[in-house]
Amino acid sequence: MVSFTHDSTGTPESAWRDAGLDALKDLDPRAIPGEDGHVVVVSAHPDDEALAAAGLIQRAITGGAHVTVLLCTAGEASHPNSPTHSPQQLADLRLQEMRRALAHLGREEQLTLDYLGMHDGAVVASGSALDAALLRAIRSTNRPTVLAVTYAADGHTDHEAVGVSGRRVAALAGVPLLEFPIWYWHWAPPSDPRWREFERLELTAEEVAGKRAALAEHVSQIQPLSEQPGDEVLLTESVRAHFDRDFELFRFTPVVELGSTSAQEVFDDLYRRDKDPWAYVDSWYERRKRAVTRASLPRERYERAVEAGCSIGVLTQDLADRCSSVVGLDASSEALELARARLSGLNRVELRLAQLPRDWDFHPASLDLVVVSEIGYFLTEDELTQLLTAAWNSLSPHGHLLLCHWLGPIDGWPLDGHRVHELARPITQESPLIHHRESAFLLEVFEKKE
Repeated sequence: MVSFTHDSTGTPESAWRDAGLDALKDLDPRAIPGEDGHVVVVSAHPDDEALAAAGLIQRAITGGAHVTVLLCTAGEASHPNSPTHSPQQLADLRLQEMRRALAHLGREEQLTLDYLGMHDGAVVASGSALDAALLRAIRSTNRPTVLAVTYAADGHTDHEAVGVSGRRVAALAGVPLLEFPIWYWHWAPPSDPRWREFERLELTAEEVAGKRAALAEHVSQIQPLSEQPGDEVLLTESVRAHFDRDFELFRFTPVVELGSTSAQEVFDDLYRRDKDPWAYVDSWYERRKRAVTRASLPRERYERAVEAGCSIGVLTQDLADRCSSVVGLDASSEALELARARLSGLNRVELRLAQLPRDWDFHPASLDLVVVSEIGYFLTEDELTQLLTAAWNSLSPHGHLLLCHWLGPIDGWPLDGHRVHELARPITQESPLIHHRESAFLLEVFEKKE
């Protein structure tokens, strides 16, 4: 995390302009949906969207899209030493400012505000709840959706928590992602190469005027709360200069059509950006699902197991406690490096880079446990059928095939959890030995007969 203060000198706007902001390429047309589209804009605090995404909001609405703004916190910690305003008073004031600001950006019937009520400065502690809120917003409509969030490398803990969640959820839901930087312009120097990834959305004169009017409503941030120490201006003129442009800048990640052939590129990029993109370590959903998985293994001990799609090795570590040897397979070399660091010293674990089903090379009857967890929908139907067939043939008599998959919609991916498990039945020709279904996921264990 970068260390900076809002009242430090920072990088002047002139330095960024001299470095070549005007030469950045235009925003990809896929980044803004047209008529009947949907944009979900996620702000950590009131004013984030006015600073960096007001033009985007107006452009989407003008084009006929609906915009949902998810506001994580009320920004009650903006003036922690204020002698005149308590945190609750600041929260009430900033929420009022937010509503007035949004009124400048579009018609009420096309613009929805959803306040999530998280704690200012502690959004990272609400990771799983934030993921769920983003997914709900995306899936609240059948409209083509784009997700826009604060930049995951913005230097502010709340902004980065929103950005990391956005990257994770966009990959899971299969929607395009926009990231908008805010404090990055203040602390980063032009020598930092990351700004060259951004793309320009040129604003019309009307959009610039709307953006300025929206920002002007955030009086508590652009003017002193009082003349007393602790009530100083938060967004100084030098900070605001970065947002008084006739363009906005975004990092755009399009949806990539997935299947085994694109898996390495897609997931390497994902793990480079976020070392735990699905929050395997911190998410209660993931921790509890692993506990259910461990409890569902019919045997206390297994000799040789294979985990297809081992990711960063969290479940692999659990399997190693129950198995004499475990082979973890994954298409991402980035994920495997993280897994190797996690599993260092566990000699009974072997990790392999593998594009499945092509690289499945285990002999018939050589395994007594195969785990396929949360990866089936990343393959095409033909690919998954080949993988499950090969895995089933590799099991010894009384060996077990464990499948576990999320049951929510998988937008942009070839399959969903229901279909993954349906495809296993004609291959195993068995009813599951264990069938555990919840609203969130389905876990089944199939036993191979002699």
